[in-house]
Amino acid sequence: MTQIIASFAEISDRYDAAFVDLWGCVHDGVTAIPSAVEALQAFRAKGGVVILVTNAPRSRASVAEQLAKLKVPEDAYDDIATSGDSARAAMFRGAVGQKVWFMGEDRDMSFFKPMEMLDDPLDITRVPLEEAEGIVCCGPFDPLADPAVNRPQFLYAKQKGLTLLCANPDIVVDRGETREWCAGALARLYTEMGGESLYFGKPHPPIYDLARRRLAKIKPGIADDGIVAIGDGALTDVQGAMGEDIDSVFVTGGLARKETRTSDQPEAAALERYIQDQSIAPNFAIGMLR
Repeated sequence: MTQIIASFAEISDRYDAAFVDLWGCVHDGVTAIPSAVEALQAFRAKGGVVILVTNAPRSRASVAEQLAKLKVPEDAYDDIATSGDSARAAMFRGAVGQKVWFMGEDRDMSFFKPMEMLDDPLDITRVPLEEAEGIVCCGPFDPLADPAVNRPQFLYAKQKGLTLLCANPDIVVDRGETREWCAGALARLYTEMGGESLYFGKPHPPIYDLARRRLAKIKPGIADDGIVAIGDGALTDVQGAMGEDIDSVFVTGGLARKETRTSDQPEAAALERYIQDQSIAPNFAIGMLR
């Protein structure tokens, strides 16, 4: 049964490393969450390693720049693993061809920057959909628009047999009080229409493989039972941790705050109903990371 905890410090001595989600846990899309920053700083001060594991469809360097703008201090984490880096590696190895149709915003263009330490990467060219061999999806063109607006393009792409590379499996995020659609919503729609989608972020294994490699460079030899995943996504953070056989802390005050009736802490009965509805089994739950 999921245990509701008052603070991360209550259980942090059990773990050597934490894989921590960003949006909804460390920041709200607008600014850093002070209690979360303090909790991670305290964990690191006792020798714990913090790897930020995010479904951001961008490079590690790009996410680090964003964190600085959001006032997340560098001493709150050790390294970053992004779904963007996992997906970029696959793209440069030819997962969806050499000529790709790109879906996303201008801020996502860093996705196409060259990657270090890749042998013989493909020269990727962005082309119109009619000329494409595959689709690279970092997100919708308009994050407030219903994903269904893409049905005509997706129907054409499916008929051509194009594969969609999804750089961010999240369905939605909350930017402050505004809920926005993510690349995962588009990939889900494309799959429902009969197309093929490839995923590289949580809850899928590639991003956890990357996070473990980042961790091993900092502190080798940490076993899976020494790692805890922290996040507000039931079907990304918690389900991903379950698939990797690592413990998890479900932050209920993020995406599921209404369903779990979270103000300061989740309501126990509402939390239990939500966990059952989502078929997840987090080890711990907390209203906000602190």
